[in-house]
Amino acid sequence: MGFFSRFSKKDPSSLAFKRNMAQMISDKRIKYVGEKIYGVEEIIGKGGSISIRDDEILVFSSADVLLRAKIADMNAAELLSKDGVIITAPDLERGGEVRTIVVYYVYYR
Repeated sequence: MGFFSRFSKKDPSSLAFKRNMAQMISDKRIKYVGEKIYGVEEIIGKGGSISIRDDEILVFSSADVLLRAKIADMNAAELLSKDGVIITAPDLERGGEVRTIVVYYVYYR
């Protein structure tokens, strides 16, 4: 490793980055969850949490599993406000359909 390797950008497609992101967003309490359908965001759940079980990430809201996906297959990015995360992944609850959801966290002062 060279001197400048510490300053290089992290690769969001690497498994290590995806696992770190999953650890970072796990155990967050959810305010509400929206799903982008044809460019329009619709609210699909309120309340809940994000958790990790084995090698899967689960988004629970409104007493249902809204998204269950393999960590290796997901793409996640935090919102610039740090108030939530955008997750795009094949949903194992819906037969592998690729979904994009926006999870907004509960904000504590």
